[in-house]
Amino acid sequence: MRIHLVEVDELPKQLLTSEVEEYEDWGVELRDLTPPKGLRRWIIYDELTLVGNMSAHPVSYGPNESSVCMNMGISVLAQFRGQGVGSAAQRILAQTLHLEGVVRIEASTDVGNLPEQKALRNAGFRFEGVLRSAQVRRSGRHDLQLWSHLALDI
Repeated sequence: MRIHLVEVDELPKQLLTSEVEEYEDWGVELRDLTPPKGLRRWIIYDELTLVGNMSAHPVSYGPNESSVCMNMGISVLAQFRGQGVGSAAQRILAQTLHLEGVVRIEASTDVGNLPEQKALRNAGFRFEGVLRSAQVRRSGRHDLQLWSHLALDI
């Protein structure tokens, strides 16, 4: 497996029309949502094969620029899950953002999404706690786990 990321302005149509999974069912089409300010996107490739996508957006914990971190998310196409793609891609993106000067990277996942929790742990992220009733999807409100990766963790 040779995972690499390519930053893009827009996701390819094939990623926007792929089957919606439980943890990604927002109740609306992604193309109909207004992206968060500062959103960045990457395509995940295993050599030349498109295997998923990632995004990251800034989160501020204070008025100064030093209090800004990046929160990242990932979606791996179903046929490529369970092969280490998520761990590798999340590790690569965390390292990339740290090299750009971002000290803190966050990722959140549903409390029931055990494969993603394993992928985050394997990518070097640390579990910080539960964000109660933090996310709304088609099925209602959901608790999320919050994970972090610090530049010091490399």
